[in-house]
Amino acid sequence: MRIVAPEEVNQALDDDGLIAALREMFRAGCAVPLRHHHTVPVPDAADGTLLLMPAWREGADIGIKLVTVFPDNNRVGLPSIIGQYLLLDGRTGDPKAVIDGVQLTLRRTACASALAADYLARDDALRLLMVGAGALAPHLIRAHAAVRPIREVTIWNHHPEKARALATTLAVDGASVRAGDDLEACARDADIISCATLSAEPLIQGAWLAPGSHLDLVGAFRPDMRECDDAAVAASRVYVDTREGALVEGGDIAIPLANGTLSEAEVVGDLFDLTRGGVAGRGADEEITLFKSVGTALEDLAAAQLVMQRL
Repeated sequence: MRIVAPEEVNQALDDDGLIAALREMFRAGCAVPLRHHHTVPVPDAADGTLLLMPAWREGADIGIKLVTVFPDNNRVGLPSIIGQYLLLDGRTGDPKAVIDGVQLTLRRTACASALAADYLARDDALRLLMVGAGALAPHLIRAHAAVRPIREVTIWNHHPEKARALATTLAVDGASVRAGDDLEACARDADIISCATLSAEPLIQGAWLAPGSHLDLVGAFRPDMRECDDAAVAASRVYVDTREGALVEGGDIAIPLANGTLSEAEVVGDLFDLTRGGVAGRGADEEITLFKSVGTALEDLAAAQLVMQRL
C-alpha cells in the first residue's frame, strides 16, 4: 500500500487535468452513498464535525474520505480541516493507497467550482473577488483562472492582514493580485465572486451583485451557515454541485428553501445535469448565476484516481 504525501498530491494534480477528470466522472457517474455527518462536541471550543464520504465504480476503485472540521484548531496551530483518503481495490477490497486528504480536498473543491464556472461564468470574466484567505483561497483563484481570462484578483478577509499576506505571496499568470478592504465595493466590481469561509452570517448581499456576475459559494457547509443573503439567491439563476447534498447540507440553499425564497424547482441543475447537457448553463450576459458546493465523494474518487495514474 502506498502512502501519498501532500506534496505528492500537489505535484500529481494540475487544474486543467483535474477539471477534465471531474467533468468525465460527473458525466459517467458512480455510486455515492449519502455521507455520514456527525457533530463532535469539544470542551471550551466550537463543536467539531466528522465526515465519512465513500464512493466507488463497479469493478474499479473504492474510495473513502475521512475528514474532521474543527473551527477552533487555530488555537493549537492546526488547520480547521484535516483528512485522509483511503483507496481500495474494487475487486478485492485490498488497500491500494492512503492519500493526504487535505490537499486532495482543496484541489478537487477548487476544480469543481471552476468546472461549474466553465458553464456559468461569462466568457469574458476578468475580475475575480476571493472572499476568504484560508488554505482553499489560492487554489480557488488559480482554478478559476484556468477556465476564465482573469486579469484582476482581489482578496478580502475578516482579518485584513491575512488578505494582504496572501495577495503578497500569490502569483497568478497574467493577473494582478491585491487585497481589498471594502467588501461591498469589491463585490460590486467583480465578475466572479468566490467565497470560502466558515461564516454563519451572510457576507455577500444581493444588492451588491452586478448584472452578469457569477457567485461561487464553497464555505458554509452546515445548514445553519451561509455566505450570501436571500436577496442574492432570489436575484440569481441557481445551480448546485449535487441536489442530494446542497439542498439539505448548505445553509445558502437550505435556508432559502425553508423560508420560501427559493423552491426546489427553481434550482436549475447540478453538475451532473451541466456536464451531460441536461440543462443549460448561462443563458445571457446580464444573468446573475449562483453555484453552491458542499462537496461530493465522486469528486474525491476522481481526484484520487488521477493522483495514482500520475504517480
